[in-house]
Amino acid sequence: MKKSLLLSVFGLFAVLNLSAQIPSVKIQDINSREFDTKDMVDGKTPAVITFWSVKCRPCIAEMNILNDCFEDWQEEMDFRVIAVSCDDSRFNSKAKSMIGGNSWENFIHLFDINGDFKRAMNFSYEPQVFVIDPNGKIVYSHSGENPGIEEEVFEALKEASL
Repeated sequence: MKKSLLLSVFGLFAVLNLSAQIPSVKIQDINSREFDTKDMVDGKTPAVITFWSVKCRPCIAEMNILNDCFEDWQEEMDFRVIAVSCDDSRFNSKAKSMIGGNSWENFIHLFDINGDFKRAMNFSYEPQVFVIDPNGKIVYSHSGENPGIEEEVFEALKEASL
């Protein structure tokens, strides 16, 4: 009985989290200009928001997977990938150099140097992926390393674009 109740509570949290909207937090774009995260919502296209850091090997692997899938997915639908570096100021320049070195130019790159957006999105560790619909509603969320995540993300994008 306790286990069933506990699973129900966790299920409710998951549903509540997925119905959440993208919060408004000020972070930086790739040119160190202020960017308000509410501007991720364009009312037209869904987006994948992936949180990563330079010291996280699963994050780098996930970014490369999303990059490999990007062009094929673009043939089927219009969407954006927003890559948010969670690195602090000590690793910010390394994060920026990794973007070009890994050919992640198709992504929109943002930098959450103080962790404000990460706290607002209420997760603890990277990699973290969200899919949002065109209106900013979170329709998919996944934390941690997940081989085969590209299939789940693509399905969520298709549903978000309807």
